[in-house]
Amino acid sequence: MSHVKELRFLTGHDSSTIVLGAAWIAAISRNYGRGVHPDTVGFRIDVPPVDATQRAAVRAVLRAQALPQLHEWIMQGTAADETWHLTPHQHYWRLTDGHLTHCDEA
Repeated sequence: MSHVKELRFLTGHDSSTIVLGAAWIAAISRNYGRGVHPDTVGFRIDVPPVDATQRAAVRAVLRAQALPQLHEWIMQGTAADETWHLTPHQHYWRLTDGHLTHCDEA
């Protein structure tokens, strides 16, 4: 968690197979050259809502599989070269029919 700048527990309805999201927020100026505050650069973790009837099963999969994979993704990102750090990245974990998959997405 020392590398994570923001942890968000999203609200709303469970409308997706995404059970965990992570992003690298790169140092991209959003204000046309006015600079980027260093507190905005780093990793963000998003925890979307899960239907109440599936929370226990999702929690077990997150603990057993997704959280170790998240840790590895953050460690790889921390050790990545400058080119990686200058580009925004998103990584999602999806649970479909009890099967967890994960991948980088643009």
